[in-house]
Amino acid sequence: MEWVLAEALLAQSRDPRVLLGALCRGDASAERVETLRFLLQRLEDKEERRGDADAYPATLLQEAVREAAVGYLVPLLRGPDPESSPLRRRVLRAAAGALRSCVHLAGDPQWVAALVEEALHDLLAVRLECREGAPQDASCGPEGPGGEAAVEVLVAVGPCLRPREDGALLKRVVQAALALALGEAEAGPAEETAALAAGRLLPTLGRCGEVALRAVWEGLRATSARPRASTPGAGPSRVGRQLLVLSALAEKLLPELGAGRVPRGPETGLDVRRCCHFWRTLQAGLAQAEDALTRKRALHVLQRAVEVSAELGADCTCGPREGNDPSLFWWYEKKKDELLKFWENYILIMETLEGNQIHVIKPVLPKLNNLFDCAVSEEKGVWLFHPSWHMCIYKRMFESENKILTKEGVTHFLELYETRVLPFSPEFSEFIIGPLMDALSESSLYSRSPGQLMGSGSPLGLKLQTFLVTYVSLLPEGIKNGFLLNFIQKMTSRHWCAVPILFLSKALANVPRCKALGVEGLLALRDVLQCTMITHQILLRGAAQCYLLQTAMNLVDVEKVSFSDVSTFLMSLRQDESLGRGTSLWTELCDWLRVNESCFRQSSNCSSIGLHETSSLNAYVKNLVQEYIKSPAWERENSFMPDWFEAKLVAMMVLLAVDVEEMRNQYSEKRRIQNVLRIFLDPLLDALMKFGTNAYIPLLKTDRCLQLLLTLSHTCLLKGSSTQDDEVFTLLQNFIMSSTESISEFILRRLTMNELSSVSDLDRCHLYLMVLTELINVNLKIGWKRGNPIWRVISPLKNASIQHLQEMSTGQEPALGRQIQKVVSMAALAMVCEAIDQKPELQLDSLDAGPMERFLSSLQLNQTLQKPHTEEQGSFFEESSSSQGWGKIVAQYVHDQWVCLSFLLKKYHTLIPTTESEILEPFLPAVQMPVRTLQSALEALTILPSDQVLPVFQCMRILVPKLLTSCESLCMESFDMAWKIISSLSNTQLIFWSNLKAFVQFVFDNKVLTIAAKIKGQAYFKIKEIMYKIIEMSAIKTGVFNTLINYCCQSWIVSASNVPQGSLSSAKNYSELVLEACIFGTVFRRDQRLIQDVQTFIENLGHQCAANIVIENTEREDHYVRICAVKFLCLLDGSNMSHKLFMEDLAIKLLEKDELVSKSRTRYYVNSLQHRVKNRIWQTLLVLFPKFDQNFLSGIIDKIFQAAFINNQASIKYFIEWIIILILHKFPQFLPKFWDCFSYGEEKFKTSICTFLSVLLHLDIIIQDIPEKKLTLKQALIVVLQWCFSHNFSIRLYALLALKKIWSMCKTLYVEEFDALTSVIESSLNQVENMHGAGNAKKNWQRIQEHFFFATFHPLKDYCLETIFYILPRLSGLIEDEWIAIDKFARFTDIPFDAGFQWYLSQTQLCELKPGDWSQQDIGSNSGEADNQSEWTDVQKKINPWKNNVPDLELELEFQDRAAKLGKSVGRLIVVGSLIDKPTNLGGLCRTCEIFGASVLVVGSLHCINDKQFQHLSVSAEQWLPLVEVKPSQLIDYLQQKKAEGYTIIGVEQTAKSLDLTQYCFPEKSLLLLGNEREGIPANLIQQLDVCVEIPQQGIIRSLNVHVSGALLIWEYTRQQRLKH
Repeated sequence: MEWVLAEALLAQSRDPRVLLGALCRGDASAERVETLRFLLQRLEDKEERRGDADAYPATLLQEAVREAAVGYLVPLLRGPDPESSPLRRRVLRAAAGALRSCVHLAGDPQWVAALVEEALHDLLAVRLECREGAPQDASCGPEGPGGEAAVEVLVAVGPCLRPREDGALLKRVVQAALALALGEAEAGPAEETAALAAGRLLPTLGRCGEVALRAVWEGLRATSARPRASTPGAGPSRVGRQLLVLSALAEKLLPELGAGRVPRGPETGLDVRRCCHFWRTLQAGLAQAEDALTRKRALHVLQRAVEVSAELGADCTCGPREGNDPSLFWWYEKKKDELLKFWENYILIMETLEGNQIHVIKPVLPKLNNLFDCAVSEEKGVWLFHPSWHMCIYKRMFESENKILTKEGVTHFLELYETRVLPFSPEFSEFIIGPLMDALSESSLYSRSPGQLMGSGSPLGLKLQTFLVTYVSLLPEGIKNGFLLNFIQKMTSRHWCAVPILFLSKALANVPRCKALGVEGLLALRDVLQCTMITHQILLRGAAQCYLLQTAMNLVDVEKVSFSDVSTFLMSLRQDESLGRGTSLWTELCDWLRVNESCFRQSSNCSSIGLHETSSLNAYVKNLVQEYIKSPAWERENSFMPDWFEAKLVAMMVLLAVDVEEMRNQYSEKRRIQNVLRIFLDPLLDALMKFGTNAYIPLLKTDRCLQLLLTLSHTCLLKGSSTQDDEVFTLLQNFIMSSTESISEFILRRLTMNELSSVSDLDRCHLYLMVLTELINVNLKIGWKRGNPIWRVISPLKNASIQHLQEMSTGQEPALGRQIQKVVSMAALAMVCEAIDQKPELQLDSLDAGPMERFLSSLQLNQTLQKPHTEEQGSFFEESSSSQGWGKIVAQYVHDQWVCLSFLLKKYHTLIPTTESEILEPFLPAVQMPVRTLQSALEALTILPSDQVLPVFQCMRILVPKLLTSCESLCMESFDMAWKIISSLSNTQLIFWSNLKAFVQFVFDNKVLTIAAKIKGQAYFKIKEIMYKIIEMSAIKTGVFNTLINYCCQSWIVSASNVPQGSLSSAKNYSELVLEACIFGTVFRRDQRLIQDVQTFIENLGHQCAANIVIENTEREDHYVRICAVKFLCLLDGSNMSHKLFMEDLAIKLLEKDELVSKSRTRYYVNSLQHRVKNRIWQTLLVLFPKFDQNFLSGIIDKIFQAAFINNQASIKYFIEWIIILILHKFPQFLPKFWDCFSYGEEKFKTSICTFLSVLLHLDIIIQDIPEKKLTLKQALIVVLQWCFSHNFSIRLYALLALKKIWSMCKTLYVEEFDALTSVIESSLNQVENMHGAGNAKKNWQRIQEHFFFATFHPLKDYCLETIFYILPRLSGLIEDEWIAIDKFARFTDIPFDAGFQWYLSQTQLCELKPGDWSQQDIGSNSGEADNQSEWTDVQKKINPWKNNVPDLELELEFQDRAAKLGKSVGRLIVVGSLIDKPTNLGGLCRTCEIFGASVLVVGSLHCINDKQFQHLSVSAEQWLPLVEVKPSQLIDYLQQKKAEGYTIIGVEQTAKSLDLTQYCFPEKSLLLLGNEREGIPANLIQQLDVCVEIPQQGIIRSLNVHVSGALLIWEYTRQQRLKH
């Protein structure tokens, strides 16, 4: 149509200037410029046929087109534009096309060069502003149309340049285009301009001949040759643009065949296959590109390069070899078939990975094994193909969004060395240290495999260990050291989660011993240790430290490191988490030091003077102690207390050296341990002995000596074993005892003689008090005697502290020294109170109130310390940052006040009145005025930080029981205030657990619970409210409920044991707590479950992992809540009335809870929360059953039977059946009720009758103690026979098995009444036993007979905790979270076991069964064959849209721009879905249109693309398909418009004149109109159709889904067009 219009215009005038001038006037609309372009193209066609009679004169035409170009087109292209829009782009594209025609018609090469120069100037300006970040205006900046216009001009005019004459200009254009295309451009117009230069300009210039093509290629090589760090835009975006250019020019850059299969064309000699840069760019696109489009481009170019190589049939090698690795690409005609197979498999794998679907990818992975088989020559031990190609596949898998695919890729890579030995390659090692370790940082990869038991370890972690051990052992010796160092340094480059760092450390620890690491490696390991400290999982953190220490011992070359290096490294380990004395790790370290001590590098400052017979380790340690005790001169002026680091280091090395000496003496008795320890500690002891007499010892020296003494005492303690037999510990205690008098006198002087006067002295005060406490502990362990030096210190210290506090309360001005002494005195008094409280042996006075008690009782509580005078603050604030702030000092002072008061209240708790009115003149006010004291405690909670509230809670614990009756509101206020503090803390804080324990002991004190329940006031309900809040908190803070239930159960047991009749007076009022504990257990998230699994794995290692010994088992797992409750219930005595009532009340509440859960959701999934709760309910009822009597059971038996009627999961079904069997066995009186259950109608039963039939299968147990068994057997036989004829197969199966059991019992007892039935029953049973065929009926009959519940399980012998909580849940398919092993019950020692309770497993074989022994597996015998195939015969392969299409850069329609960038071939089909309502249909239709290349999809509203259902079906097709919005009311106008444009309007509808789809021939320009889902195409629109097409059908249903109908027609259109072309 356009050509017809152009001809009509040309016929109107013989003067082209008039015609063109008319079009060049007016607004520059898209229609006007496109018309001008059509006209000029028609003139160009006429000019090519100069013989036409109607052709214009050449001179006249040239003058006209120059005027149009210079006067209209060039200003239009270079002029400013107010906005950059798709309409503007359409104008530019049309103007550039018109300019190209003008250039062709003018035929002036110089003018062409001038136009190119102008456009090049604009392009350079764009690049300059992009690089300099200058403000970008609309005329020339990337944000304006200037850059885009310049590109369009160069695309249009550039090909007209002459390769020889304009070669220099052409190169400049290429360079400018490359600089813009591959430069750094941010998202937005600048990025669009750069993409346009890469996608349109460079490919166009590359087609201009050899000169331009070489310039493009050399420019690409030069850009990539620059270092990435200095090249703007280095990274995936630059790779993407390079591949955009390469994919467009692939046919030009690769050699092409001429006649006779000889390479021909202007590009002869340019073969990018021989250039390493070409292949590296492809690999970067395959492995590094973040967008799928770039990866597809790289794959397309790779495929074309392989195809060209196969077609040429000539040998080709890419550049020189790199070391032992082959060239990046090579082609030998002799090996064409092998090469084609390799590259076909490679491309197939890469194409499949784009699908990101594991079920499609997994069958292709065997081909990856084939790639390795082809790539390695086992005979020569070399790579045949460069290993970097394989690494691209793995990197693509590692970076997948699908974590299952990532795990599959990592697992496959780690399994490489299991079946083959790969030659060494530097790229392989770099890949391990780079992408592989990055992938290994994902915690989810380490999850257990399906069916694997909890705590069995991560399969991937084991594979990682095997891989690393194998790989390192195969490395050449010269490379091994560097690889291991780089591997460890890579571990320091990121913050790792707990699980990955654990398994990486474990893998390193198992690497065979070798001399690989020096000082640098030791420092790297220390940095890794610091990386492990950021995780909150203490056990995993400790285990990782253990493995890293083992790594150091295995890999460090001792000749390159000194003792100093080793000791500094050891200090990076936390002794309270990993390196504890007495552990296997400590012993291993001592042995390592013993074996290698003569090999360590000598330190320059190590001297062996005075140690002629000692080893170098002893010399180092002796020198270390001597240097430590010396006080450096530069420190003497420093008033701050030294850091503890040195003291800890010296103490650890002393003990290591002593233990090494002890280990050495096991083999040769040369020296006693005592002499060695004395040699080490003589300098320390000499200094300590002078403390009491020499007042001029430097202060820092005393600090360091006391720090070392305290650290030695703490570090010396053996972990996990008794210290009584430890000779070193005994010797150290004796040394401490010998210096006790000197040290205690020194501390007494320092604390009482006003020698502590600065803020930094408070740290010293803390040190002195810790040392004094340690001295008290040592003296108490050895034996307390009158006249002990400690006796002579405590009393003076107490009196002096009281005197100081009394003197400083006289209202004098608050000087800094006086205030500090006040804090010191209060701290000393608090220490004395704590010591006396914890050790009654120190009680100096009688119970009568002495001066200290009277002083403490009259203290002004919560008294704050005023800041010192302004003139003294200078020195205070000039002190270093280690000094405490004044607020913290005040908090410590108030804290110490409450410590003292807590001691006072405990000592005189019997004197505390219930009301203050009882005593008129109290002689101990704080004790005898409890209301005021409790009010002060509430005030203290508001001013103290959360880490200082513990003594306040302890005081509240004593006061609240006394005041709960008289001052309930005040007590409730204390509950609320304390709970507010607890709920605000994080469970990762160290203070949380101690505060929580104190809170629970205060609120849930047995006295408080009893009084609250007795008065039933607001406090009672407040306590229950807090109880439920704690349970709720446990869902996010594991271990909180453990603290509560543990304390309550222990206190109830103690209270019951103290009362003669064992009353549970308070417990019965809080049975909800025990109920919640019995059914407690959170459903963890996947990441939480992983942490639990790995922690269980570490715990199962036992003594092999030192962290298990060093770190105290806090028993905070959710299992311990139920364990605590169950063990508590086991201790209750059924013969005790209060116990009996408590258990009966609990049982009723459990049954009510079960009924409530059943009603909340009638159908629930296996392992759902409902399933787990019900399972726990019946487990608890089974535990309680032995304590129930007949009277109580008669009240609940109906509820138990009713629970059996419900459709339960398997595990619950077994528990209900078990408890019914036990009831009927113990109380046969309930058998009539049991028989009544069979009398309900079948609708009542459905399949739950199987539960009651299962009970009958244990009839021998039920009637075991019944004298008259025949009547019961008769009744059972009558019941079972009627169910053998049920129409339900499962019921018949259970009934026949019960019949078999009962009949065998009848034959054993010989019941004469059944003789008449013998033939019928036995023939029926024989028929079942001998049924023919291999169908499911026979299999199920065999399986049900082998079922563990009928074949192995014994209801009486198997009654124990292990069966209830571990074996039965395991066999019934419950998730491992619900299995509680019996050893956990044994480990939980807070509540003892009742000696008479059966908790050991019986002699049955039930514990040896596995779920697979009985579970039905109706899977065919060949089910596993496919998975075991080494290679699949055929696999899914998605169509590659690049295969047959090269990007067409000349598409003009606006909506094809996006498709053009993709390189898609776009048809002329328009699909109109405006009448469709459902997003699912629109989403599927969008996907179909995109796949088959429709030009546009018309929808009623563009908002539909935001719909989740649409997106689910479209799978992002809307991003690659043009969508146009046409509302249903606008359809008539739209259809008429398209008719005018030459489209045939086709309706997909059944009408009287509709045509058969199989007989209709689609025009190229077709428009499909689809109808509404319910109403089809309305009548008014049918009138607008050119034709209706219907789909032939043979079924009864009259219509197809609208999406299916549309898809059939779209495919038929596509098929016909493919045949035409």
